[in-house]
Amino acid sequence: MELLQGTRDKREAKNVRDFLADLAFRMLPLTENIGHRAAIYMEEYGLKVGMCMADALVAATAVELRLTLCTGDRKHYKPISELAVKLLRA
Repeated sequence: MELLQGTRDKREAKNVRDFLADLAFRMLPLTENIGHRAAIYMEEYGLKVGMCMADALVAATAVELRLTLCTGDRKHYKPISELAVKLLRA
């Protein structure tokens, strides 16, 4: 979701999907619980830390499925105490 949000046209969107498929990334379904949790995160943290809906969906998915979120920018996720985060360094 977050990667697709940054695309500028259909060609870039296809490139992102192909890239993710080549690396065997799985697309996880948006469940009612994930959507509800993402809405709560938007209400609580949207303005406070500049969290966008894609960030909220990513965080909610990781929390609901008990996954660790790997990111290069912890800022948007820092206030979510129940979220396991692994910071990636370049």
